[in-house]
Amino acid sequence: CGHLYSACMLTLLSEKASQILTSEAKRVRKSGVNMLIREFRVVLPLSLEEYQVGQLYSVAEASKNETGGGEGVEVVTNEPFENEEMGKGQYTHKIYHLASKVPRLIRVLAPKGSLEVHEKAWNCYPYCKTVITNPDYMKDGFHITIETWHIENDRGEQVNVHKLSKELLEKREVIHVDIANDPVDAKDYNKEWDPTKFHSEKTGRGPLGPDWKKTTTPIMCCYKQVTCEFKWWGLQGQVESRIQKVYPRLFRNFHRQVFCWIDEWYGMTMDDIRRIEADTKAKLDEQRREGEVRGTSEQ
Repeated sequence: CGHLYSACMLTLLSEKASQILTSEAKRVRKSGVNMLIREFRVVLPLSLEEYQVGQLYSVAEASKNETGGGEGVEVVTNEPFENEEMGKGQYTHKIYHLASKVPRLIRVLAPKGSLEVHEKAWNCYPYCKTVITNPDYMKDGFHITIETWHIENDRGEQVNVHKLSKELLEKREVIHVDIANDPVDAKDYNKEWDPTKFHSEKTGRGPLGPDWKKTTTPIMCCYKQVTCEFKWWGLQGQVESRIQKVYPRLFRNFHRQVFCWIDEWYGMTMDDIRRIEADTKAKLDEQRREGEVRGTSEQ
C-alpha cells in the first residue's frame, strides 16, 4: 500500500528500533546480504475503488492518533509524480519520530538519528511501492520494501501476482490474513473494529461469518510482498522473527479498521481524500509542536 498505515507502522518500527539498538554490541558488519520475502494476502469485502478511498482515509485517521509532543508522523511530501518506471501516481515521504515508542533506557543510549525512520511511497493504484529506511543511522545497511497489487474480484488465490523468478519464489512464504476469523491479541481488540459484529448502515455489509470470503460480494485482495534486506550480519534471525509476528498483526488490525470505518468514508471521492490529507498534515504539524505524546509508548 502506498502509505504504511501510520499508527500501526509506528508499532512495528519502534519494536524494530529496540531490537536493532539492543543488539548493537553484538553487531558485526559484513558485506553479505540476506533477503527475506513474505507475501501477505488480505481479502476484503470491498470494491477496488472503495478500498482506495477507505485505506487513505484510515491512514489519515490513524496518523492523528499516534502524533503529539514532538513524536509521531511528519508528512514531508505528498504530491503527484510521474516517471518512466511506474507512470503517474502520488508520492509521499514521511518521517516517523519514535523516541517515546522505545524503552527509556534505549532512548538514553540511542545514537542520534537511530529513532527516526523514513518512509517513501509511490502510489500508482492499484500498484503501490513503499520503501522504509533509517538513513541517519543504519544508512544503506537495512531497508524494507513493500510492493502491493490490489486485485478486484479476487479471493487471494493467484500463485505469482508479483511475477517473481523461480529462485525468489522458492524463498517466498505466503501468509493469508483473515480480518474476521484470525485471532486478535487482547490488547488490540476493540468491539467497534470487529467485522464479525459490525454491520454497515450505509452498505448493508457485515457482520462477516466464518465463510465470508467464499460468499461475499464485492470482494478484492491486497497482495502485499514484504522484502527485507540486511547488510548488518547477526540481525537476520531477530528481524525475521519480528516480521513473522508483527506484519500479520499490522495488516490484520489496520484492515479491520478500514472495513469497520466504512460508514465514515463511504461515498467520499479522491478529491475529498486529498483535502483530508492536507488538513491532516496541518494537524500533525500542530500536534507535534504543541500537543502531548499520544498513542503507544514505552517507559
